[in-house]
Amino acid sequence: MKYYFVYIVECSDKSLYIGLTNNLERRINEHNNGLNDNSYTSIRRPVKLIFHQEFMQFEQAERFEKKLKKWSRKKKLALANGQFDLLKLLSECKNNSHSKNFLPLDSARDDRALLFLYF
Repeated sequence: MKYYFVYIVECSDKSLYIGLTNNLERRINEHNNGLNDNSYTSIRRPVKLIFHQEFMQFEQAERFEKKLKKWSRKKKLALANGQFDLLKLLSECKNNSHSKNFLPLDSARDDRALLFLYF
C-alpha cells in the first residue's frame, strides 16, 4: 500500500515550507541536497522536518496540504509542536465584523447611537 505524507520543514532562515510526497525521507534529502536551484528551499538549506502526517489517499493528503498552506505561521507551529488546544484559539475569527464580536442590542435602551462603533 502506498502512503502519502504532508510535511512541514523549517528552513535555515526560520521560514516554513509545506509539501506533499510519497517518500518522506527521500524528499527531505532532496530539499537538503538542493537538487532544484529554483526551489524555495534551495537557498534556505538546511531544512529540518518539524511535522508530518501520513495519509492513505492522495486526495486527502492534497486537501490537507492546501489547508495548511493557508494557515498562519503561529498555527502551523502550534500543529508542529503538538499544541492542539492553541490550534482552536488561533482558528477563531477575531474580525470586528464577525457575528460573535457584536454586542447584543439592549431593547430597554436606545443602542442605535452605539452602532457607529461597529461600522
